[in-house]
Amino acid sequence: MRKTLLVLFIAVSFMEAKELNTQMQEYMNTLKAEAKQESQNFTGFDYARGEKIFTTEAIGKKGKLISCVSCHTNDLSKSGMNEHTNKVIEPLSPTTNPQRLTDVKEVTKWLRRNFKDVYNREGTATEKGDVLTYILNK
Repeated sequence: MRKTLLVLFIAVSFMEAKELNTQMQEYMNTLKAEAKQESQNFTGFDYARGEKIFTTEAIGKKGKLISCVSCHTNDLSKSGMNEHTNKVIEPLSPTTNPQRLTDVKEVTKWLRRNFKDVYNREGTATEKGDVLTYILNK
């Protein structure tokens, strides 16, 4: 019984994570290479670190306490609302919104912009990879 549950759990875990297209996989590989240059101790991207980055509040560019969750919500399968413009943000989850995390140019643009909005700086390669890992596996 335990063996069957373990096999089922592993199968479901693999099904939930969205498979990346070739360009996005290359981008993730580039981030890995950059992360290794940032730290010799880098061993891979981490869901828990990504979750912490995504949910931690900071004084954002407009001087207000904000996090990624402020706009995207805790449920990435639901639409969010931009705190600054009040525009609807389509679901961030690639499972719900298949267009998410498919265009490297869009992903790099929004990662840069959102890190600056929340943390007043551009994210490191490790942080970007961790956040993407979190989004892909949430």
